[in-house]
Parts: sequence; C-alpha cells; structure tokens
Amino acid sequence: MRTPDGSVRTIRNVVWDVDGTLFDTYPAISRAFRAALREFGLDASLPRIVALARDSLTHCTTTLVEEYQLDQVLFEAAVARHYERTEPSDQRPFPGVREICEHIVGAGGQNVIVTHRGPRGTGELLSAHGLSELFSGCITHADGYPRKPDPAAFNAIIARHGLIRDQTMTIGDRDVDVLAGRSAGLFTCFFGPETTGAGADLTIADFGELARMLAAPD
Repeated sequence: MRTPDGSVRTIRNVVWDVDGTLFDTYPAISRAFRAALREFGLDASLPRIVALARDSLTHCTTTLVEEYQLDQVLFEAAVARHYERTEPSDQRPFPGVREICEHIVGAGGQNVIVTHRGPRGTGELLSAHGLSELFSGCITHADGYPRKPDPAAFNAIIARHGLIRDQTMTIGDRDVDVLAGRSAGLFTCFFGPETTGAGADLTIADFGELARMLAAPD
C-alpha cells in the first residue's frame, strides 16, 4: 500500500473497531439515548448526543446522568431497552468496508475485531450484513481486557491469530483506537471527519479511499 506521503507499507491484516468504524451505529445509539431521556420527560439534541457517544458510551451516560440528575441504573436500562428495538439490518456497514475486508482475505490476510461492544451485538451486526466469514477473530467487552487506549486486547488478538505487527493496520474512529494501536506497534488509520490529535499514520474520510490504496500496486 502506498500512503499519501509516498511511503510504501505492506498491509496484510486489519484490526477493526466496530461502532462508528465498521458500522454506522451512532445514529441508532443516539436515538436510543434520546428516547430514554424522553421517558423521564427530558430531551437533548441528537447532534449533542452523537458527540457525547463518539467520545464513549460511558461518557455519554455519565454526562447525561449528571446533567439531568437521573438514576443511572434506570437510565441505562431504558437506553438498552430502546436500543434493542433497533434491527441490526438498520445499522449498515460504511461504504467500502466490504471491499476492504474482501481484499484482505483475498490476499491471504486476516480481519479481526477489538471492540468495547458485547459479543452478541457484534455477532448480530456481522451476520445481518453477511460479513461474518470475512473475520477470523474478535475480542469484545466480555473478554475482560482493559478498555482502549490500553493495548492489551490488541496484543492478545495479535498473539491469538499470529499477526505480524508491521504488516497489520488498526482502523478506528476515535483517538483511543489510534493510541492503542500505536502502543501495540501497529500502523494506525483514523476514520472520520476530525481527530483531537492522536496523530494516526493515516487519516481517511471514507473507506473508498483506503480500498483504492490497498488495491493499487506498490
């Protein structure tokens, strides 16, 4: 893969984040938060909830609970109840994701996942969109590793699947993904309109750009 600065990297494997990277889940998650607020006779704008959720769902929950003086247990239960009503088929992969995953597998590499999401929700999203067979491994919240930016989960999946670090790229939509990947010795790719400064090796606004880079001859 030739990067925009002209350097060449051999990328055979990708460690993916899920929410906001593989799948466009933030709109559904944010609607669930807003619906939960409305159960308590409250409201917040969707753009604000999306911004909070992009930082982390924990941050979103904590901020709203403190701001509106809510019972956290009841609020989290309401959010979960509303989010469970969202069909996985309504949370689509971003354009270009399938092409990248197919390219990696076709070239003999591996796609794996490190996510703060649980195993059931992750599996449902992959299955609903016919992506399950393109992934050889997954570490979720249930595996008990420290949350990103701690690199422990990255190191574990690298060891589990025999990934060569300097041939592996991590892709995420938050700075914690970049920081964890860098600490694990991986090439880092930030996906999204803006970053707060983690300094990824590569920043892209759409996956079509990355798919073209991976497919192009060195």
